Amino acid sequence: MPTVIGQPIDRVDGRLKVTGQATYTADHNLPNLAHGVLVTSAIAKGRIASIDTKEAMRVPRVLAVLSHENGLKLAKNPMEVQPGSPADRALQLLQDDRIFYGNQPIALAVAETFEAAREAAGLVKVRYIAEKPAVRLDDGLAKAYTPKTVGGGGDPGESHRGDFDQGFSSAPVRIEEIYSTPFHTHSPMEPHATIAAWDGTDKLVLYDTSQGIFGDRKRVAELLGLKPENVRVISLFLGGGFGSKGPTWSHTVICALAARHVGRPVKLLLRRPEMFGPVGCRSETRQTIAMASQMDGTLTALRNETESHTSKFDEFTETATLPTRMLYSTANNSTVQRLIRSDIGTPSYTRAPGEAPGTLALEVAMDELAYKVGTDPLDLRLKNYAERDEDKNLPWSTKALRECYRKGAERFGWSQRPRQPRSMQDGHTLVGWGMATAVYPARRSPASAKARLNSDGTFLVEAGSQDLGGGTYTIMTQIAADTLGVPVSLVTFRLGDTLYPETPVSGGSQTAATTGSAVFEAAKALKQKLLDLTGASPGDFTLVNNQLAVRHSGQTQLVRDFLVRSGQTFLEARASTKLREEQKRYSSYSFGAQFAEVKVDADLGQIHVSRMVGAFAAGKILNAKTARSQFMGGIVWGISLALHEKTVYDERLGRIVNNNLAEYHVPSNADIGQIDVLWVDEDDQEVSAIGAKGIGEIGITGSAAAVANAIYHATGKRVRDVPITLDKLL
Repeated sequence: MPTVIGQPIDRVDGRLKVTGQATYTADHNLPNLAHGVLVTSAIAKGRIASIDTKEAMRVPRVLAVLSHENGLKLAKNPMEVQPGSPADRALQLLQDDRIFYGNQPIALAVAETFEAAREAAGLVKVRYIAEKPAVRLDDGLAKAYTPKTVGGGGDPGESHRGDFDQGFSSAPVRIEEIYSTPFHTHSPMEPHATIAAWDGTDKLVLYDTSQGIFGDRKRVAELLGLKPENVRVISLFLGGGFGSKGPTWSHTVICALAARHVGRPVKLLLRRPEMFGPVGCRSETRQTIAMASQMDGTLTALRNETESHTSKFDEFTETATLPTRMLYSTANNSTVQRLIRSDIGTPSYTRAPGEAPGTLALEVAMDELAYKVGTDPLDLRLKNYAERDEDKNLPWSTKALRECYRKGAERFGWSQRPRQPRSMQDGHTLVGWGMATAVYPARRSPASAKARLNSDGTFLVEAGSQDLGGGTYTIMTQIAADTLGVPVSLVTFRLGDTLYPETPVSGGSQTAATTGSAVFEAAKALKQKLLDLTGASPGDFTLVNNQLAVRHSGQTQLVRDFLVRSGQTFLEARASTKLREEQKRYSSYSFGAQFAEVKVDADLGQIHVSRMVGAFAAGKILNAKTARSQFMGGIVWGISLALHEKTVYDERLGRIVNNNLAEYHVPSNADIGQIDVLWVDEDDQEVSAIGAKGIGEIGITGSAAAVANAIYHATGKRVRDVPITLDKLL
């Protein structure tokens, strides 16, 4: 069989999706299903003085209105989590009268219909004792602190190598500027949803919009006092996750509590405004970048000091300093993360957490340095190319960034770019070209999978992973088929259920390398069992009427006949992968180069990104079609970061005022010009047995900076506070 790895095969779940047959969380309809609608807080800080549910309870078909006054029992305090825990969040589960942020869940109306539950939720009367909230970075600067570790990888809260002060002060060229990014709110097409169904008092089934079903199971089990094996979590399809659906949030556990209270399954859907506050966000960041160089642009010192928010009751860090520590070669380097406790819901992972705002600030600063020393921005990056990870003092597992620069620049036409700002014009429109570097860690975690040969000659492969919409069903089918040496039509891959072998959260762009490696090992083990059973060699297998057969000794027999003779109805193999000790000897990242062209109206300041080119080196590409979509989606996120997205707080009330898709701006098709994606072939065996790294998030890194740098090239005006809107250019 020719290899199918890398081939642009159609999504195996594509027909289900376009015909409306894919079952998302809210699509499950259980017998006797009730519906829940949240009541959320109208203040951002204070207490509930009273909550009146009498009128709500009079709505026909209402079953219950739950609040802290109902005494809902938990086995563990939901506000107690290990500081900096990458998976768990401190949760508000109707346990007391305290209000920590605007839009916090404070009650739940449960009814036989969604309409009745919504009406009842609107009739709950709440009286508050309000306190003045603080939601600005400056409000908490006096008590800012540096966490010991940040991010899921346990990176340091601060790092230092060499002597930054000496390297900075003695250099002939210096810049020091502040770069700001706003709050961002997750806005996937599918909002969060949960269906909870109890079997007796100690077994629970959750249909949940989860990127991490096993972490979900563990967290729910410990809070409800259940054995983890008695909680089953199902997440077959997600309409986007982007990090927001990685942790377990309050609504999931509240839904389970409500189902137990009313004695029947309950469905709880978050309405769009309820996505703003209770289920994470990207924190606002303020990054002070200082860099110094020789006259030829050779860096002598580089520093990033980042201030970002966390909540008053939990801890999360937007790890924006990471790119500064490792992306460029410099002997003197310093980074510090400072957290400010604010009256907000806990921030959380948002696509390319830390690296997206981190590369924005660093790469705009590099552009500024290029102008100051009078060199091309691409030449400056090549001059300071890091041949090894100087932060960890390790070699790269693979790094083809030079080739990304070369291929991207060639495709874009970068050599034709004049250096002077405002030197390109198309009629009354200013044209600008900018570029930046993309980088994202190549992560991998332990995982398990199983593969089965059925008596009809088909194969079933299972792993309890999640498909966020990026194509996991498809690439896992390809990996299994390629390893077994059979057509993809003979392989069915199943995921999204804690009854399947355990895998980690689908986050950090690790699913392909992690779950893919487990699928590869399970398929390889099954193939060996098949060889042992039949006494065949790999070249003896063939297909007869689309069934697997063995051809040797002048005869051809169906594999199912071998199964029957051996008394088996199927042949199965399981495999578990873990991190190898030798992986610690390397530093692993995906890299890329982003190039942007913008057009700016000379009078009105209106900005349009007319084209972008992204060139990436991200390990082995498993499916050219889904990979291209992933890269393009990331670039669109970068354009959104540069020009559109901003969650706006009323700083007096601590409330988000643009909590809808009419006023929380994301790009439409009309906002996106031509996007051209290419990649450099890599096979990184240090990251994974299948050579893949991960591509979900790298597309967003560097793309916002490339747009910002192109705007400067077009207009001559440097904007360091995104989103860059026309008022900032006028």
